Amino acid sequence: MSGHSKWSTIRHKKAAQDAKRGKIFTKLIKEVTVAARMGGGDPEANPRLRAAIAAAKAENMPKENIERAIKKGTGELEGVAYEEVIYEGYGPGGVAILVEAMTDNRNRAASEVRHIFTKNGGSLGEAGCVAWMFDKHGLIVFSKDKVSEEEVMEVALEAGAEDIRDQDDQFEVVTTVGDFEKVKAAFDEQGLAYEMAEVTMVPQTTVRIEDEKTAQQLLRLIDMLEDNDDVQHAYANFDIPDEILNSVA
Repeated sequence: MSGHSKWSTIRHKKAAQDAKRGKIFTKLIKEVTVAARMGGGDPEANPRLRAAIAAAKAENMPKENIERAIKKGTGELEGVAYEEVIYEGYGPGGVAILVEAMTDNRNRAASEVRHIFTKNGGSLGEAGCVAWMFDKHGLIVFSKDKVSEEEVMEVALEAGAEDIRDQDDQFEVVTTVGDFEKVKAAFDEQGLAYEMAEVTMVPQTTVRIEDEKTAQQLLRLIDMLEDNDDVQHAYANFDIPDEILNSVA
């Protein structure tokens, strides 16, 4: 899974540096709002809301923005009613793609997502065609030039991580959704700097993409999906070799 995780960390760093912060905030606010609507406004009793708040704070979202989003979710303030929608399909090279969206207009979202798939050599599929290939986990990624394997392993195992993977120049710590915050907090307490930490959909198997043109088209598809206003996340099961990933990234 290293090629996919590395691309995720590249995008994560890029998003933090570029001018799309307003768009990032919009997606985070949607998640906080929907989480509060579905599970209540108390983060202690609502794990999804707790994770959404943590993600918002990680992007330095002002506290008042977070509180306002929670109140819109619980109905204390008037707000847009977002609906969660899942889209599934295939990209270039037969890569499975799972798209999580939150929208106030299902028809618009479906039309735009379908257009992005078609424009970039992919195809939108039926519900359930690829979802079974992914499992929801917490994922914490470290760069090997910043931490040692012993440091990561000691903290991860003590905190209850599911798995630790040695992937090229990265270590990947996999957790259950329920243990994610606890494991992440353990690394924070020890001052171990990670490249990325999030609850994500982890593919059970990956598709190796070794053709540069296919990789470029595939990553353009993922980028366009994630840049869409209605799309919260786009997950895929590709594995692209470092030399090709660095070339097209």
